[in-house]
Amino acid sequence: MKENQRKPYKLLIIGNMRHGKDTFAEILRDEFGLKFISSSEAAADIFIYDILKEKYGYKSKEECYEDRLNHRAEWYNLICDYNKDDRARLAKKILEYSDCYVGMRDRNEIKECIKQGLFDIIIWIDASERLPLEPSNSFNIDKSCADIIIDNNGTIEEFRNKVIRFGKILFEKNHKKFAL
Repeated sequence: MKENQRKPYKLLIIGNMRHGKDTFAEILRDEFGLKFISSSEAAADIFIYDILKEKYGYKSKEECYEDRLNHRAEWYNLICDYNKDDRARLAKKILEYSDCYVGMRDRNEIKECIKQGLFDIIIWIDASERLPLEPSNSFNIDKSCADIIIDNNGTIEEFRNKVIRFGKILFEKNHKKFAL
């Protein structure tokens, strides 16, 4: 972390698939030292690979992770099942080594994480003017679950500038200007 930065907040970054959640986290990582891992990558490491490796003949966790888009609803159901006794279970596991959870897809999990006080802020990344929405069989949240909505319907440069302005507000000491 750079000298002029605060201790990282715990973030939940949500939104439809492929709308820029990981890119948002990558920019915060590169510019402000935020630690993160994709929730899908973490879930593959923690339990999903072990469940699916024989079913689909995966040779590695990376192969399982790369094929996740072909089994989106199945991954959603596996995560919900993993969290059945504690809807915040995966989030707590991810936050042991990360500053944020990128890609939560279940409303009950978000509610439980809020109840347990796991996140300081919930950010929705929206690219709905240029990209399709996620099917309801693998996603049951919407913008109302978020504290802040970041528009990602323009260019990558516009999005990057928004993320950096957001990061300055959140992470840099003595930053008082608020403009997204």
